[in-house]
Amino acid sequence: MATLPSITLSPSSSSSLQPYYIYSSLPTFSPKHTLDHHPCWFRSPRQRLSSKSVPRGLRIRSAATKTAKTPAEEDWKIKREYLLQKKVRSVDVKEALRLQKENNFVILDVRPEAEFKEAHPPGAINVQIYRLIKEWTAWDIARRAAFAFFGIFSGTEENPEFMKTVESKLDREAKIIVACSSGGTMKPTQSLPEGQQSRSLIAAYLLVLNGYTHVFHLEGGLYTWFKEDLPTVSEE
Repeated sequence: MATLPSITLSPSSSSSLQPYYIYSSLPTFSPKHTLDHHPCWFRSPRQRLSSKSVPRGLRIRSAATKTAKTPAEEDWKIKREYLLQKKVRSVDVKEALRLQKENNFVILDVRPEAEFKEAHPPGAINVQIYRLIKEWTAWDIARRAAFAFFGIFSGTEENPEFMKTVESKLDREAKIIVACSSGGTMKPTQSLPEGQQSRSLIAAYLLVLNGYTHVFHLEGGLYTWFKEDLPTVSEE
């Protein structure tokens, strides 16, 4: 269980304290600030405080507790193995356009709604996999503070309605190409032996985990789609 620390009074006979942070998994930042990495880690090094700097009787106690790990937060290595096991293919943007035109594939754009409205492939369906943090629990306040520490005031969280919304728009036999901004990859490289996680790969994992059988992934992401000047529409 991941916690964020606070200091509370408690009787103690110890004259010194060695506080340290238990590191917390945070949601992905807004795509304008990062690639589609998830999760990211915020940590502070262990520090030893002397009895001169910390009054006797103080100890660290949990201030906010994160809920149990969701499927989207599963380790990337596990997600990647499952995607490969389920034979989820990655296609480049030109192949994706051909499949859309000739084989009735649907492009599922999992970017935030604002980005989708700004520009997207014709016929694409938008279901955002992450959304702005909405609640004000202790854990949500802690996450907002962590984002603000990095100068990001529009922190995001996993969209709990993602699968429910997808199921309302696409049946499990639909042929789907999942797309996000950067795309990520399952292909190993020298620097990234397990590929690179992205929002679209996380979404593809959730789809196959929930029984979708024809799931492809857009390699290079919509950044490449727009860069190659492929058909694009806007809702603004």
